Amino acid sequence: MNKREKELAKKIKIIKRNGNQQDFDEEKIKIAIRKSAERVMVELTPSAEEEVVSIVLDLLKTQTTNPEVQQIHICVEAALEKVNPLVAKSYREYRNYKKDFVHILDKVYKKAQAINYIGDKENSNTDSALVATQRSLVYGNLNKELYKKFFLTTSEVEATEDGYIYVHDMSARRDTINCCLCDVAQVMKDGFEMGNLWYNEPKSLDTAFDVMGDVILNTVAMQYGGFTVPEIDTLLAYYAEKTYRKFYQEYIEIKGYEDESGANFYAWKKTRRECEQGYQGIEYKLNSVGSSRGDYPFVTFTFGVDKSEFGKMITKTILETHQKGQGKEGRKKPTLFPKLVFLYDENLHGEGKELRENFLAAIECSSKTMYPDYLSLSGEGYVPDIYKKYGKIISPMGCRAFLSPYFERGGFEPADADDMPVFIGRFNIGAVSLNLPMILAKSREIQKDFYEILDYYLEMIRKIHIRTYQYLSKKKASTNPLAYCEGGFYKGHLKPHEEIAPLLEASTASFGITALNELQVLYNGKSIVEDGAFALEVMEYINQKIIEFKNKDHILYAIYGTPAENLCGLQVEQFRKKYGVIEGVSSREYVSNSFHCGVWEDINGIQKQDLEGRFWDLFRGGRIQYVRYNLNYNKKAIITYVERAMKKGFYEGVNLSLSYCNHCGHEELEMEECSKCGSEDLTKIDRMNGYLSYSRVHGDTRLNQAKMVEISQRKSM
Repeated sequence: MNKREKELAKKIKIIKRNGNQQDFDEEKIKIAIRKSAERVMVELTPSAEEEVVSIVLDLLKTQTTNPEVQQIHICVEAALEKVNPLVAKSYREYRNYKKDFVHILDKVYKKAQAINYIGDKENSNTDSALVATQRSLVYGNLNKELYKKFFLTTSEVEATEDGYIYVHDMSARRDTINCCLCDVAQVMKDGFEMGNLWYNEPKSLDTAFDVMGDVILNTVAMQYGGFTVPEIDTLLAYYAEKTYRKFYQEYIEIKGYEDESGANFYAWKKTRRECEQGYQGIEYKLNSVGSSRGDYPFVTFTFGVDKSEFGKMITKTILETHQKGQGKEGRKKPTLFPKLVFLYDENLHGEGKELRENFLAAIECSSKTMYPDYLSLSGEGYVPDIYKKYGKIISPMGCRAFLSPYFERGGFEPADADDMPVFIGRFNIGAVSLNLPMILAKSREIQKDFYEILDYYLEMIRKIHIRTYQYLSKKKASTNPLAYCEGGFYKGHLKPHEEIAPLLEASTASFGITALNELQVLYNGKSIVEDGAFALEVMEYINQKIIEFKNKDHILYAIYGTPAENLCGLQVEQFRKKYGVIEGVSSREYVSNSFHCGVWEDINGIQKQDLEGRFWDLFRGGRIQYVRYNLNYNKKAIITYVERAMKKGFYEGVNLSLSYCNHCGHEELEMEECSKCGSEDLTKIDRMNGYLSYSRVHGDTRLNQAKMVEISQRKSM
């Protein structure tokens, strides 16, 4: 401001809504217009901000009385119209938020009524028949609308509603973080505080299972997405040994003399039983106790490489217990959670190797329940390379998300040859997915280069991620004490009042990809089974852009093969609304997930592995491959496909369609009605994407219509 304007500003007293007077403050105007500019991805220069203030003062000098707040708003809007009309529009929309609240609440109310009386099938992991879930869903919808109104820019909201991008988990991402590899072992070690109570470190295996269950239920409610307890065999082996020694000593005391053979037999029997009961308890907890988010905790356990006797026992007991299922005798079914992932090292699990028996137990379990999935540690590619070089395991966070390397001293790059990467205790801050077929359709409609339009949306996602980091960095550690204060996350020993910014540097942010197959079809009429060259070209381009973003922003961006659940149908609706029905692109009720071949393709498992393998290294931030088996008793075929996938360095799933008759207890693959008693009261379990879900529960389903159609058309998945 010049001298004249400063003198004028001193004279102006603003009348607030409560009648009080306040001095004119140019900084308040600058902050307000800066926020409005950010919402439309405009960066106002300091001179532009000064110009707005000058115009406002010029307009106010004609006032005969002190202006009210509303008059200031009108002057600011008028000034912005001269300086930047786009920012003026954003300012106008933002300050009218009270009027918008009426529309927001009306929208949320209608959604709440639908949830309460019809139900909700956007997420198969939520049972919307439950009151607690209904409450959470209603709150989630309100949070989603607030996120769109106050966090996203106008252009981002438009892109989301049109369908060019999809911001995942808008109901939760304002508050917390996404998928993680929680360091439960670190939390439990030496004890911890939870809910203002002190938990002593467990002294036995059964207590370890109980305490671990409490930690999981508490911590998983503070985030969204997948929650993985990595290398659980090693975690629990420590407590199993304590239990063994306790029972060994107990036997000696009962007998009154040293009997090594008898004590060993007794202690092992009791320890195994404790392990079996402990794991049963975990399954009951995770499949019956909903979190405060309204869903059942999406928990994953990874295991299989611990060579100690206790580690091997933990692995085998988990597999055998899960395989038996839960329920009444004669009516047992496998549980959905935890998702099990077997860590495969050919040097440990190959033919004739020391842990081969546990691998075969895993195959037996998979043939009955689909779990475990298998993660290669010794094949080709990124995850095996890290394991072979550093001995570090990159467990998946939930169904398919993976972390990028972060080094203890060097951060994004190793400081020296001795620097080690860290994975356990890290997390993701959220995913935003591209709708590539829509972006190609738009480029053709407006006759612009596809990559120019793609760049626009990549930049949009990038800015959402940057703002998310900035927003989350101000969160206090007290918002998730076990993770941020008790060591659940890497460097998570903050004081409750401290901000979590130091923990965010090691986190990832994901650019999601769906419908890669439909992109190829739209490009030249051929699927990725028939061609795939353009799809590969696009993914290589996106990978290069993400590397550029990572170097510029110092953020660990990752490319994620999106496991579209509700999104698989939503993207079709959005495409049809903008570009109509195009054969092979929007003619079905669903789009393909990430880089997977169309489920309808008549190809065998080896073809599917090879076709999808072309894209494997281009989706390091989130990927899984699976093969469909029509016979669960052909274990030789399962072993062949799994070991082939392990040589390729894949994260591999066994895909069956499990059916259980609730009337007579008969089990069979792919039943629509019981072949034994004719009942239609079935429970069916199908692979949703990287995880399992109920496609039928007592005649109903928890899945949306698009996903049910996709399941019905599966040949190769």
